[in-house]
Amino acid sequence: MRQVDVTRNTSETQIQIALNLDGTGKAELASGVPFLDHMLDQIARHGMIDLKVIANGDTHIDDHHTVEDVGITLGQAIAKAVGDKTGITRYGYSYVPLDETLSRVVIDFSGRPGLEFHVPFTRARVGDFDVDLSIEFFRGFVNHAGVTLHIDNLRGVNAHHQIETVFKAFGRALRMALTPDPRAAGQVPSTKGSL
Repeated sequence: MRQVDVTRNTSETQIQIALNLDGTGKAELASGVPFLDHMLDQIARHGMIDLKVIANGDTHIDDHHTVEDVGITLGQAIAKAVGDKTGITRYGYSYVPLDETLSRVVIDFSGRPGLEFHVPFTRARVGDFDVDLSIEFFRGFVNHAGVTLHIDNLRGVNAHHQIETVFKAFGRALRMALTPDPRAAGQVPSTKGSL
């Protein structure tokens, strides 16, 4: 069973994440940042990951620490759930459109953290959410999941659509990469023998 519970406590945030990589897309979300909850729901639904996130952070200052630390904790949880990566597909990608917007996400469970984030946001905020926090979320995730992640918004006018297509494509790319490959059962998907 690829299910885990991870807790991260700092002087800025207290975060609990429970996930099941082989779930049905159910989400229970209480990050204290409503727009982040909306985006985490996209990951759960499109990644077919059951995801529970409870976070208490210093949002009276701003949302930065909470968004970043949820990304970090999600990365830790997925790394723990996937273990030594035996039998996974390893690579995943997705293109997701939403009206005028199109985004592409490509992921490799390589064991090497790397992020290429190319999203030319058309405005600085979506409601109360600072769009720059989306890169902080993914940077935290990448560094703690040990993945290489390429995110490209290929076109878009509406900043909400830009972020939403990125998170949906991320969920779908995760789903592909983490799906067990029946032809590779018992094998680590690397010529090195480990990832």
